[in-house]
Amino acid sequence: MPYPMDASLVTSCLVARSGIYHLFRALQLKPGETVLAPDYYSGNEVAAIHAAGATIAYYPIKLNLEPDMDALSRLVARLEPRVIYVIHYLGWPQPMAEIQALCRKSGSILVEDCALSLLSEQNGRRLGSTGDYSVFCLYKTLPVPNGGLLVQNNASLPELRDLKLEPGPSVTATGRTLELAFEALRSRANGAGKALFAVKQTIGRMLRSASVRHVPVGDIGWDLANVNIAMSSFSNYIMRSLDYEQIRQRRRDNFKLLQSKLAGKVRMLREDLEEGVCPLFFPILVQDKRATAIELRQRDIGAVEFWNDPQDNPAIGASARHMRAHVLELPIHQDVTPDQIEYIASQVLHLNPEPARC
Repeated sequence: MPYPMDASLVTSCLVARSGIYHLFRALQLKPGETVLAPDYYSGNEVAAIHAAGATIAYYPIKLNLEPDMDALSRLVARLEPRVIYVIHYLGWPQPMAEIQALCRKSGSILVEDCALSLLSEQNGRRLGSTGDYSVFCLYKTLPVPNGGLLVQNNASLPELRDLKLEPGPSVTATGRTLELAFEALRSRANGAGKALFAVKQTIGRMLRSASVRHVPVGDIGWDLANVNIAMSSFSNYIMRSLDYEQIRQRRRDNFKLLQSKLAGKVRMLREDLEEGVCPLFFPILVQDKRATAIELRQRDIGAVEFWNDPQDNPAIGASARHMRAHVLELPIHQDVTPDQIEYIASQVLHLNPEPARC
C-alpha cells in the first residue's frame, strides 16, 4: 500500500481528529507556546488541538487556498511558534519548501493535515511526508467505514508509542459500511439505493433509541469520550484490496471532464490540476450555495456545502470567510462515471447559479 499506509510509525484511530488530539497531547506544549494554524479550517482539527490544551494563533489563507506567506512570515517572527500546522486543501499542496524553511529558521515543529489530500503528491513526494508529523482521514477518499492515521515521520514520541486504543462499537463500522454500499447502489440504481438507505436510517434510529452506543464518523463535532477508539479492522481489510493508482486517476479524469464542461460558465476555486494532485471534489463558488445545493440534491447530485458552519472567530480573515460562505462541492470521486459527470455538468448549467461576488 502507498504512503501513509506503509509508514513505519503509524497510529490508526477511528477518526483523524482523535489522532490530532493525541499528537498535541504527546507534544506537551508548555503555557505560552503557540500553534500557528490556518484561518480556513473545518472546526474538528481546531477543537482537537484546543482539547489537548494548546493555544492557537491563526495565519490567513488566500482565495487560491494557499497561505499569505508574508503574513505567515511576520507571525512566525513575532510569535516564534512551537508548531506550524498546515492544511493541504482538497488535494492541492501548500508551498512546502517555503513553509519548511520557516520551520527550520524558527525551530518550529511542522504538522501536515492531509485529511482532504490522501494520495496527492508534490514534486513526486507524497503529501504528509515532509513534516515532522502528519494526519490523514481515510474515509474522505477511500470506500472505508472509518479511519484516521497519525504518522510520525522522524522520531517516535513515547506517549504515542504507549497509546492504548480500544475497538470501536461494531454498530459504527457496520452502519457506515451499509451506507457506503447503499450509496454505491444508488449511483447505479437510484430507486433501490434510496429505499435501502431509508431502511438503514430507520434501523439506526431504533438502535439509538435502545441506547446502543454509536460513534459518529464524518460529522463536525468533538466528544472527548471517543478519542481512544481505534480504526476498525474491516477498514484495514478493505484498504488492502484497493487499486490506489486507479482511484487517483479516476478522480483526476473526472475533474478534467467536469472542468471542460463548466469552463468559462461557473467560477472555479481552483482550475489548475498539477501532476500528482488527487482532487477530493470539484469546488465552485456560488453566491447562494445553500439554495444551489438543495436544487442539485433534488436532481440526485450529491452537492455539499463545504465548511459552511458559522464561525465567530474574529481571527478569520476575509478570504476564509468568503470561501466558507460560497464554496460548493461537486462529486468527482472514483465511483462517478463519465455519463454522470455529463449529467452533473448539464444540471449545473441548467441552474446557472450566480457566481460568488468577491
